[in-house]
Amino acid sequence: MKSSSQVFKQFMIFILIICFLGCSLIFTAQKTHHFKPKKYFYTYDAKHKPVLKLNPGDTLVTTTLDAFGNKISSADQLASEIIHLPKVNDQTGPFYVKGAEPGDTLVLHLLKVRPNRDYAVSTHIPHFGVLTGETYTSMLNDPLPEKTYIWKLDLERNVGTLDLPDSKVKKVEIPLHPFLGTVGVAPNYGEAVLSLTPAEHGGNMDCVETKEGTTLYFPVNVKGGLFMLGDGHAAQGDGEICGTGLECPLEVTVKVDVIKSKTILWPRFEDDDYIMVAASTRPVIDAFRSAHVELINWMVSDYGFDQWDALQIVSQIGISRIGNVVDPKYTVVAKFPKKFLPAKK
Repeated sequence: MKSSSQVFKQFMIFILIICFLGCSLIFTAQKTHHFKPKKYFYTYDAKHKPVLKLNPGDTLVTTTLDAFGNKISSADQLASEIIHLPKVNDQTGPFYVKGAEPGDTLVLHLLKVRPNRDYAVSTHIPHFGVLTGETYTSMLNDPLPEKTYIWKLDLERNVGTLDLPDSKVKKVEIPLHPFLGTVGVAPNYGEAVLSLTPAEHGGNMDCVETKEGTTLYFPVNVKGGLFMLGDGHAAQGDGEICGTGLECPLEVTVKVDVIKSKTILWPRFEDDDYIMVAASTRPVIDAFRSAHVELINWMVSDYGFDQWDALQIVSQIGISRIGNVVDPKYTVVAKFPKKFLPAKK
């Protein structure tokens, strides 16, 4: 007959084995995938075959091209002679996340978003940009003269420098804040949406908030979500006024997850300081309205606010930013400071 100490030892060994197996299963289930793209897409479309399947909890390490497909490297090159619609904003992906189904929310934790080139490209293109006549708004004045700017990037100092020989200052240096200009999932209703266009699925939102350290939430419209990313920016002002930011390729690391049976209408973001919603449509006032309605609904459903109390406090301390006013649809980001939020329900 075994002594009580022997029984206890065997029991503890059994517990340790179970713990070890459990940890091993968790460890093997959460993998890091290094993906080198060989083909790029120019539409968000559920018909695209996924390039890689990921499990919730997996980490993806990959790269993106710039909006011009990395084809411009000199101020002598003109974008209109090199890129032609719809082949703009090359997208890496799509990536299939197992278990993601319509009605769920896809979660992307942006762990790393860094330029991997020592220069960025920005352009002025005729009939493109908010301060000139374009496809949706005709004007009588002449189109913008086409021009290409090459910004030098100092990745160690995290600054961009541009020579301005025709201006009094001669040179300008600005801080970099790299982000994904375009990121999203396959659209709903079987639509194919150009990678130039933002909408409920995300896409070309040009939000400076889609940066390293931010968590992104997208509505899942098709099995697997099929997320893509691209259009790297080293920096950009609100609105992307001239139609381009500091366009550059990126090294990206993203951890994926799925929130089951949680339905959202527009992309949501979250960082250490804010919860945010990005909505995209025309006119810009409707994008503003949609972003704020979704933000208030988020505060009500997840943080226990009364709807009208949420409206009141957002009205007083909310922040709004313009992602872009140059794409076929305009993007507005509604932000609310997390320090005023209670713990989630």
